[in-house]
Amino acid sequence: MYSDYPFKSHYHDLSGLRMHYVDEGPAASGAADAGPLYLEPIVCVHGNPSWSYYFRSVIASLSQTHRCIAMDHIGMGLSDKPADDLYNYTLSQRVDDLENLLDKLGFKQPITLVVHDWGGMIGMAYAVRHPDRIARLVVLNTAAFHLPGTKKIPWQLKLARMPGIGALLVRGFNGFSRGAVRDCVTSKPMTAEIKRAYLGPYDSWANRIAVHRFVQDIPLRAGDRAFDLITQVENGLQRFADTPMLICWGMRDFVFDVHFLDEWIKRFPNAQVHRFEDAGHFILEDAGERIIPLIKKFLEVS
Repeated sequence: MYSDYPFKSHYHDLSGLRMHYVDEGPAASGAADAGPLYLEPIVCVHGNPSWSYYFRSVIASLSQTHRCIAMDHIGMGLSDKPADDLYNYTLSQRVDDLENLLDKLGFKQPITLVVHDWGGMIGMAYAVRHPDRIARLVVLNTAAFHLPGTKKIPWQLKLARMPGIGALLVRGFNGFSRGAVRDCVTSKPMTAEIKRAYLGPYDSWANRIAVHRFVQDIPLRAGDRAFDLITQVENGLQRFADTPMLICWGMRDFVFDVHFLDEWIKRFPNAQVHRFEDAGHFILEDAGERIIPLIKKFLEVS
């Protein structure tokens, strides 16, 4: 389908809906684990409006030594894109979906969790449920806590959340995804082929439902649907004070900016932190060739 995404597709059934995921590397099609015990599986969790394609360079490189899993949230990527009456587009459901998939895969070892954008909240909510299943954390321009008090929500997100006009822009004109492939890279503009891969799954009003629902689900105040769950995750982060953590941050991200990075550092002062001054939100697109060696080195530390 895409020349730089040569991975075999797998599908996990979620109450009749197909969740797409890739599973590459040692024992990807066999036993739950393979190889030396220190090679823990790597699980990559994407955000909005990307999909597992975002982690293609990580998978291609690290699957030579580690089992690598990257799923597409329901409504995203190559997963099914059901209407609202067939799926509950909420943060809590996303966490349940990730848990369901990883329970099916049945790892006997703790995992390395690689998270980006909404994947941080989804992945860390799973981690708070199962702290014993987490060996390491790789954090890429994301959050696992409420909007920092020093940060205002960007106007682009405000516009996408507005009744009426938000649906027209996000689902009618694909403005959120088109804006992402243009504005979320800052040092390496996407080629036409890469843009096609990012936009391909979101080719109609119906297929853009999850992109819009993710934006609508951003909790900004008490009473918002996901607010209490984020509070629970935020309060549970101290469980990972001694968990090895690598933070790689694109400093030109206009959403997950320095305010979010400062919050991570405040909570995890022992984390390895690498700032990429020329990189934007899609940090793996801008700086993947610099980040992957850092991840490899991070995985080698016992």
